[in-house]
Amino acid sequence: MHVPDGFINAPVSAAAGVVAAGAVAVSLRGARRELDERTAPLAGLVAAFIFAVQMLNFPVAAGTSGHLLGGALAAILVGPYTGVLCVTVVLLMQGILFADGGLTALGVNVLDMGITTTVVAYALFRGLLGVLPKTRRSVTGASFVAALVSVPAAACVFTLIYWIGGTTDIPIGKVFTAMAGVHVLIGIGEAVITALTVGAVIAVRPDLVHGARGLTSSLKLRIDGELVDAPAPAPAQAAPAAARSHRRIWAAGLVTALVLAGFVSYYASSSPDGLEKVAADQGIDKKTEEHAAKDSPLADYGVKDVSDARISGGLAGVIGVAATVVVGSGVFYVVRRRRTPDAPADSTHDKESV
Repeated sequence: MHVPDGFINAPVSAAAGVVAAGAVAVSLRGARRELDERTAPLAGLVAAFIFAVQMLNFPVAAGTSGHLLGGALAAILVGPYTGVLCVTVVLLMQGILFADGGLTALGVNVLDMGITTTVVAYALFRGLLGVLPKTRRSVTGASFVAALVSVPAAACVFTLIYWIGGTTDIPIGKVFTAMAGVHVLIGIGEAVITALTVGAVIAVRPDLVHGARGLTSSLKLRIDGELVDAPAPAPAQAAPAAARSHRRIWAAGLVTALVLAGFVSYYASSSPDGLEKVAADQGIDKKTEEHAAKDSPLADYGVKDVSDARISGGLAGVIGVAATVVVGSGVFYVVRRRRTPDAPADSTHDKESV
């Protein structure tokens, strides 16, 4: 759903940019409460993972494909404020390095793919957890539903933006019907990827899943017939094991992202994604402008002057993952360092799973 330059007129693109910049500023402040020494590195990895999985277009209908948006996944894993920042970092890398998503439309893309998906998904996720049993299965199930709904929600927001500032005269009813229909199908793929990823992380380190916090309680011991809280493990004993576990999770996630972007992406669907297909069918793309970064050595997810398509795409994917994890980790490290005493991280140290 990367909106290119030329779909939306300049005034509306500028207004979307202002709104997006304000939301990112709020997210920078909010992320200070979500990030700590464990989750800050994970946030950079989440951004890199989203970048990698977005390269894996999957078929959803005849001649149409879809890919992960990632707002729901990021919000559930690292928190809604940090989630907005994760998707924003991905969009910046894609727009600047790979000429994917217009630069003048960057505000539209952040508002649509980053803010809308994150806010809608996390609000629905928390609402579902409020009525479901407090179990890990509930977290995974709520993740599925939240991710599913977030994609057509983003499609509706694009339709609204296009209705206000579209550069072509297309009946808005046709745009809405086409966008909503195909993105419900894409949402199913988004939901499956999100639920599987959240489920995999929560199975090994539930304390690292922001959306699962509050589902843990202190280990209980039965003494004289009564349950009492067990003493917390000494930091000197608990910290090394936790640090090793954290490093293993980070390494496994990075390797997975590199393999997906560097190898599996070659087998992704080459069909246009939902927005591209709707734009071509409905005539929205009549005034599409050339990307300012079209001459980038990594434009269109290939390395310039490398003739072998498999090697070119694989190298571009690896470079993209590396650049995203470096930039994302740097951003989140700075945000965490700026956390003040009155904005403590929302963590669950020294907890044992129920």
